Amino acid sequence: MPEVVGPHGPPVWQTPPRVPGSAPEVAARPATGQHGRVSVPSPPAVPYHATAQRPAWSDLPQRVRAAVATRLGAPVVQARTAGAGFTRGFAALLRTADGHRAFVKAAPHVEQPQLVDWYAREAAILTRLPAGLPVPRPRWTLWEAGWFVLCLDAVDGHTPRLPWNQVELTATLTAFTDVTEALADPPDELTALGLPHLADLAREDILWWGEVAAGREPVPPLPAPARGRLAELVALESRLPGYAAAATGLTHGDLRVDNVLVDTTGAAWFCDWSWLCHGPAWFDLVTLLITGYADGLDVDSLFTAHPAAAGAPGDALDVTLAALAGYHLTAATSAPPTASTHLPAHQRWTGEQALAWLSHRQAWT
Repeated sequence: MPEVVGPHGPPVWQTPPRVPGSAPEVAARPATGQHGRVSVPSPPAVPYHATAQRPAWSDLPQRVRAAVATRLGAPVVQARTAGAGFTRGFAALLRTADGHRAFVKAAPHVEQPQLVDWYAREAAILTRLPAGLPVPRPRWTLWEAGWFVLCLDAVDGHTPRLPWNQVELTATLTAFTDVTEALADPPDELTALGLPHLADLAREDILWWGEVAAGREPVPPLPAPARGRLAELVALESRLPGYAAAATGLTHGDLRVDNVLVDTTGAAWFCDWSWLCHGPAWFDLVTLLITGYADGLDVDSLFTAHPAAAGAPGDALDVTLAALAGYHLTAATSAPPTASTHLPAHQRWTGEQALAWLSHRQAWT
């Protein structure tokens, strides 16, 4: 099963800890959503396929490069660094002298211990995911000169460009249906890994409007429609842990557009599985569709029609948007040293889009 040439970054709430069946067709043009309004297309300042700031192949220690070449069976003659993602870990498509290719991630344990843990966790998860899913499978891992290396199969493809292409978004939503169905009743060997629960992640690091209301976190810049709505934002986000705890399946946990790859056949693949967790698939569906809202698409309809939203509480979309808006807007003040300097702008943009979508749905003016 191939791995991606695309992005590799931590889930939005896993940067260094902070204190305290079928998919619907996509509207071919911006569509009128709830309350008869249309969102104005608003692309991110830095395209998702160009956010990474990674070491080059030549920057890796010679011993690490030699060990990788030995495991690949031939010298590396070309390395194409992944342009998407928000960590500073090495991630590149490597081609060897005998024509073979592999996708390799690597990080030094002393400087980036969290990233090493994420890569090792991803390897364990990918090995145990159900067969037949559009996800990567690891070839091998190794330790050399204090570096952890993860090698995966490679596939030609690209990060979906924004605004979304109708065919690519439909392919992505269809593929996510397959993932949702497969993880609704996950295999025991996967759950035996001791995966985190979204409900706990929410309580520990996703919900921030309550901190703002208590005066323990500064009020982030808010657009006019959301000003004076703090009590409502707190009430909405507070429901997420309970909703997440009721879910019986697993979900990817970080389904941003930069964790999607569209291959040369038009099929969608999902990468960066370090944050697979117990939780509802509709949470990931919302995180993915935020970019659709920014494109002016009828994302309300896309959410409602997708199988991942089946059985979701009636306000699940609003609850998730409130939580994500609060997280991103309060986190956008600075980037940790292990992250791309583009991370704060991404978080600010994502938070603004999530809050705008929520304001649209709530008819806040």
